[in-house]
Amino acid sequence: MSYIIDRRLNAKKKSTVNRQRFLRRYKKHIKRAVEDAVNNRSIRDIDQGGEVSIPNKDISEPIFHHGNGGIRQRVFPGNKEFITGDEIKRPEGGGGGGGAGQGQASNQGEGEDDFTFQINQEEFLNFMFEDLELPYMIKKQLRDATSFEVRRAGFTSVGSPDKLNVVRSLRAANARRIALSGKERRKIRELKKEILTLEQRLPDVEAEQQIVALNEEIKVLNKRIKRMPFIDEFDLKYNNLIRTPVPSSKAVMFCVMDVSGSMTQSIKDIAKRFFILLYLFLTRSYKHIEVVFVRHHTHAKEVDEEEFFYSRETGGTIVSSALNLSADIIRDRYPAGDWNIYVAQASDGDNWDGDSHICRDVLEKQILPLVQYFAYVEITTGPHQNLWLEYEQIREKFEETFAMQTIVEPSDIYPVFRKLFEKKE
Repeated sequence: MSYIIDRRLNAKKKSTVNRQRFLRRYKKHIKRAVEDAVNNRSIRDIDQGGEVSIPNKDISEPIFHHGNGGIRQRVFPGNKEFITGDEIKRPEGGGGGGGAGQGQASNQGEGEDDFTFQINQEEFLNFMFEDLELPYMIKKQLRDATSFEVRRAGFTSVGSPDKLNVVRSLRAANARRIALSGKERRKIRELKKEILTLEQRLPDVEAEQQIVALNEEIKVLNKRIKRMPFIDEFDLKYNNLIRTPVPSSKAVMFCVMDVSGSMTQSIKDIAKRFFILLYLFLTRSYKHIEVVFVRHHTHAKEVDEEEFFYSRETGGTIVSSALNLSADIIRDRYPAGDWNIYVAQASDGDNWDGDSHICRDVLEKQILPLVQYFAYVEITTGPHQNLWLEYEQIREKFEETFAMQTIVEPSDIYPVFRKLFEKKE
């Protein structure tokens, strides 16, 4: 029996191929661990890595073994007690368990140990958002100053002193001197060869006189070479820097929430978890994301995150005030041609009776034609009210860009999020 295990290492002492193959093989266990972490962790720790346990029965390595039939001989080294046909008693107590007193009892002599390993933040998020997508996502190319980047683009003969490339300039000067003095250097080499020939005739008066004359000629040629300038203005080379447009994508996420008296702190906490899940999801697709917080009761107001989640208000609810304010902000600060716009609205479903129809009108005419996606979550344990009924009519007309779901308790957040952003054929 032969065991073949790929243990090739890369430069960082990590397996080159086994890690990804291992994650694919135990995908079911990892996804279950990720879902448990989403339900049990706090929002601040939601995007951290985690620990995954895999039962021992699911861990095995590939084995090559002989098939049935054929004639073969097998040698078992160290056997001095048994011969063919002997029966071996099973050890008492069955197999081992996963730790002291842990694991399941077995009457088959087989135990079950847990194999535990760590997954990092990137792997955690990959499994967390697997099979999800941003519906009809379009990355807009921006033309403002922030979308340009200065890059090196070779060298130029003109430029400012601060961009002077000393090494390139000296190299060019040396090349110029060699090129312009080539004739003199060749002549010097020829004269030196002639001197060597004459030295073989020494002592000879005529040869000595010729050697002196040749040395004088070499001195004249060397002086001519040295008179060449060490560096010339022609030799100067400058770093060439150009501004190149860099494709970039921007997104803005609107968080719209009811903060009237009927919205308890527990409902706000559920809404916060949903908003942060959406933000984490968007960060995987966009380099730059801005977040706008719009809260409302009878009046709407743009606030910071702290006031958005933790301020207390009393009074009734007019949802259209928040939608109108969001439409104004989009029109003034986030033109649809440059921004990918996402809106997430959280509410307990309560709204003034005559306002829900206005909400539908604002959404259909001012918001939905401009946004990439609008997600509405209703956090309630009771029956749906008139706002939900109006939004159902919107969903029928804008099924590609509008979605709505109900959340009853915190454990529903992640399943609802997956329903809102599941891949569509």
